[in-house]
Amino acid sequence: MKKLLIPALLSALILGCSSTPIPDENGGAPVESRGASSGVAPVTAGGVDANGLPRELTDPKSKLSQRSIYFDLDKYEVKDEYKDLVASHAKYLVANRGFKMLIQGNTDERGSREYNLSLGQKRAEAVKRSLVLLGAKEEQLESVSLGEEKPKNAGHDESAWSENRRADMLYKAADGRGEF
Repeated sequence: MKKLLIPALLSALILGCSSTPIPDENGGAPVESRGASSGVAPVTAGGVDANGLPRELTDPKSKLSQRSIYFDLDKYEVKDEYKDLVASHAKYLVANRGFKMLIQGNTDERGSREYNLSLGQKRAEAVKRSLVLLGAKEEQLESVSLGEEKPKNAGHDESAWSENRRADMLYKAADGRGEF
């Protein structure tokens, strides 16, 4: 009797734990519909790159593919020439509340490690502050300093240094896919 009871209980346990997926009557994942009054359309199904980011964030023809804000030596104010770019990213974040952004502040190699970490943080915070003022939610944004640790150009002249004085904007979708 015990020999029959144990396999029967195991079978019942296995069958009780299985599940059958419920088919979606629409044939796909639900897509939230929002108005495009912000000037940037919300993300819809399809049209994503290998990282799971919408193509409008990675297509070189799109303004949103530009993700670096450059700064003058020892400065952390967002220059006028980058305000439209920051505004475009803010509009995107407003229209796509499920996206988060990591802003990485960078410096050139000159200055002490402590100074560069502090300056990098101020640069990241300046971009973050601009995005929040333009409607992005604080919860969507994180700012960090990389100091001189992640140069874009490894050279040791003014041309290289000017490429390294920047804040980079990286995106992540609500499903965890993205750049950071």
